[in-house]
Amino acid sequence: MPSSKNGGNNTQWTAWLTPVIVLACIAVFIVVMFINDCPKTVAGANGDCVPRFLRSSDSMLLLIGRSDDSNPHCGFRLEKMGALDRSKVVNGNEKWRLVTSMWLHAGVVHLIVNMFNVVLIGFRLEKQFGFIRMGLIYLIAGLGGSILSALFLQNSISVGASGALLGLLGAMLSELLTNWTIYANKLAALFTILFIVAIDLAIGLLPWVDNFAHIGGFLTGFLLGFVILVRPQYGWEESGNSPSQYGAPRARSKYNPCQYLLFFIAAVLVVGGLAVGIVMLLKGENGNKLCKWCHQLDCIETSRWTC
Repeated sequence: MPSSKNGGNNTQWTAWLTPVIVLACIAVFIVVMFINDCPKTVAGANGDCVPRFLRSSDSMLLLIGRSDDSNPHCGFRLEKMGALDRSKVVNGNEKWRLVTSMWLHAGVVHLIVNMFNVVLIGFRLEKQFGFIRMGLIYLIAGLGGSILSALFLQNSISVGASGALLGLLGAMLSELLTNWTIYANKLAALFTILFIVAIDLAIGLLPWVDNFAHIGGFLTGFLLGFVILVRPQYGWEESGNSPSQYGAPRARSKYNPCQYLLFFIAAVLVVGGLAVGIVMLLKGENGNKLCKWCHQLDCIETSRWTC
């Protein structure tokens, strides 16, 4: 993670929203298991839900997080709990699924991996920028991921906080770029973030993983970072108190021209993109008809699996 130079804004906030998000996702996952009657459908007569669940060969897909409704075991009937289902969003007037789906997870591994990354990234952003900005990025990026997913995934449901998580990563990347002058180890941080993003998007090419949510969340968060994570350029605070050669305080712009330009462009793109996406979705547009090759961004067929 990047560290700021001496003299930069090192204000630290108390991170409480990130653990609340993690606890909420865990609680929802437990509720989903028991609403789907996990002890009965998975453990059988023994009532030993968790051990049997972890040993069951039928439940391995639940462990890795297959988000469809093809299996009657617990965790697979996510549609009833608010999973993202295009047909219900477009035709069933259930727009709330664009938000509720980011709080559901398709399996234990899916939940653990996402929550680990939310803690890792969310704590850092919340401590530096506060819960309001971090929370806005999380929710709006998750919404952006859901919109793109619903435009392209026609016949399957989608769940998970991955879109919101990629949004935090995208915001971290744009924050590094727009506040470039205040960081010391900027190149190392840049390559680290790009590497993590590349891994997440590569995983999204596997079957049953919604890469459109990843892409939509990342792009939304990346743009939001230019808008709400802008910080004064390095040396601005000191420049107001240091005298010039004529004895008067030196006036230095709080933000540089590049920051202003990126702010304006990103604000237009994120507002316009979300608006266009929502309108297209409500009109029932099929993203695959507008982009014939975009399905390859979600899954690549190999000899081991089909999409």
